[in-house]
Amino acid sequence: MVNTAEMAESPTAAEQSDTEQSGTGLDALVCGTDVPQGTVVMAATPIGNTADASARLIALLERADIVAAEDTRRLYALANRLGVHVSGRVVAYHDHNERDKSDGLLDRVETGATVLVVSDAGMPTINDPGLAIVRRAIERGLPVTCAPGPSAVLDALCLSGLPTDRFCYEGFLPRKHSERVQYLRTLRSERRTIVFYETLHRIDDSMADLLDVFGPNRKMALCRELTKDFEQIRRGTIAQIRQSVIDEPPRGEMVLVVAGASEEEADAAAPASLSVEDLAVLSIDRAQEDNLRIKDAISQVVAEHPLADGSLANRKQVYNAVLAMKQ
Repeated sequence: MVNTAEMAESPTAAEQSDTEQSGTGLDALVCGTDVPQGTVVMAATPIGNTADASARLIALLERADIVAAEDTRRLYALANRLGVHVSGRVVAYHDHNERDKSDGLLDRVETGATVLVVSDAGMPTINDPGLAIVRRAIERGLPVTCAPGPSAVLDALCLSGLPTDRFCYEGFLPRKHSERVQYLRTLRSERRTIVFYETLHRIDDSMADLLDVFGPNRKMALCRELTKDFEQIRRGTIAQIRQSVIDEPPRGEMVLVVAGASEEEADAAAPASLSVEDLAVLSIDRAQEDNLRIKDAISQVVAEHPLADGSLANRKQVYNAVLAMKQ
C-alpha cells in the first residue's frame, strides 16, 4: 500500500512571506548581511514557498551591482513577493547564453562589482545555469561564493525515508524510451540512494521503465510540489508507486528517490569480469583497429573493463598473455 503524506491547506507562499518579513528581526538580519564586493555570488532561491528566502538572498537582491537571472520576469516576481527593490542591473543569464555572457560579467567583477547569479528555483548549477561562470571565475582567479538555501534534491531525500548517508543525484532522466532504459540499466548495481527529476508529461513512461529495469520491490518515493501548499510524498515499492501514478496521475514538479541496490541485486547486476586472455584478445584488436602500440591498447582496455570488485587487471599479465598468443 502506498504511504501518502499531503500537507493540509495552509496560507499561500506570498502570505507566509509577508508574515515572515513583517517583524524587525528579518530587517535587522538583512541590514547586517555583508555583500562581498568583487565577487560572484551563487544564490539559492525558493523552490515553492517564498518564505524560504534567506536574509542573505534578500540583501543580495537589494544591493548586488548586477543580478544575472535565468528568467528576468520570474526574478522581478520573486522580488515583488519579497517586497524587495532590485537596485542593480538585471541581465538574462540562461542555458543558451551563459558561456557568451560569463566573461563580460567577470570583467565587472574585476572592477569590484558584486554579481549575483540566481536560477528560477533552487541553487544555480544544479540542473540550472551557473556552471560556466563558476568555471571561468576559477580559471581567472576571481572570487566566487555561495549563498545556500532551498534544494529540491535534499528536500526529497530527507522526506523519502530512504538512506541518506550515501546518495547520487542523476538529474532528469533521458527523454527517449530506449535511451532511458539503457541509462537505468547502468544504475542497476548502484548501491547508493538515487535521486532523479521528472516532469509531468514523462512520469508515466519513466515509472514503467523503472519497474522494468529495477523490478517491482525496490523501495522509492515520489515527491511533488515540495514546500508548496499541496506538497505530497508517495512512499512504497516501485510497483506501488507505478500503480498510484496510473490511478492518480500526479501534477506539478516531481523528484523521484529510489533505494540503492541490495548486495544481492548489485552482485546480480554486476557485469562478469573478463579473463586475462579475454583482455589480451581485446587489446590486440584495439591495437590493430586504432593503430596503437600494444601497451597503449592494453592500458585502454584494462581501464574500460574493471574487475568485479572495481579493481583493474594486472597490465603485465595481460601483456604476457598477448605475447603468448603471438608466439
